[in-house]
Amino acid sequence: MGHEDAPTAWEERAAGQATPFRDVRVTGRLAVAGLLLAGAAWVVRGVWEARLALAGEPASGPPDQGGGVHRPLTALEDSYHLVTSLGGGAVLICALLFLSWVVRLRDNARALSGRASKYAGIWVYAGWIVPVVNLWFPRGIVADAFRGSAPGRRLPASVNVWWGLWLLGMLSGVGIVYEDSTDEIIARAYTGVWPLLASDAAVVGAAVAGAFAVRAVTAVQVARMREAAAPRLPQPV
Repeated sequence: MGHEDAPTAWEERAAGQATPFRDVRVTGRLAVAGLLLAGAAWVVRGVWEARLALAGEPASGPPDQGGGVHRPLTALEDSYHLVTSLGGGAVLICALLFLSWVVRLRDNARALSGRASKYAGIWVYAGWIVPVVNLWFPRGIVADAFRGSAPGRRLPASVNVWWGLWLLGMLSGVGIVYEDSTDEIIARAYTGVWPLLASDAAVVGAAVAGAFAVRAVTAVQVARMREAAAPRLPQPV
């Protein structure tokens, strides 16, 4: 990440005292990797949905026949189940890596600003799943940590792009958060694939924008920690 690869100046002060900061460079890199992994998984998912649309629905109808009856899956439908399962695993890995980064980001922001975070720690996790608050809490937590790290600095635009695309993918009902079963998604691909592909594009865009946001926020905090940990020269009398 450019200048982030320099030695960790905040590990110890010149006087040999340990600093209160936690290195966010590694967790930031891992979070970026997790986001790109999830984005790649959704690209593959979109490709499979396009393949389903091009293949067309079998004469036997959709996989879910209604009334609890499910016909045997075709080879393509079966592979789509595998793709969605692998995609779910990629999203889980991404979530764990991203949350690990956010936790360290908040801790460092608190040490730099000397004030408590605006959001209680439980919201780092619950903020993603509690209805209504999940529309703004996760972005708010990242923004609050950024402002605590660099007061007066403008929030990177990538943070807002990431969150806007995430909401678009989530609220579309066919993105990462949805209630339909995989078989129902397959039926949608047969009858109208474009909403699915639009939602996939939003999720992929959110992953890419999120990677840029993590890099930008991490870089600003690392610079502030270096500044705070640098030895202070005695002032001339």
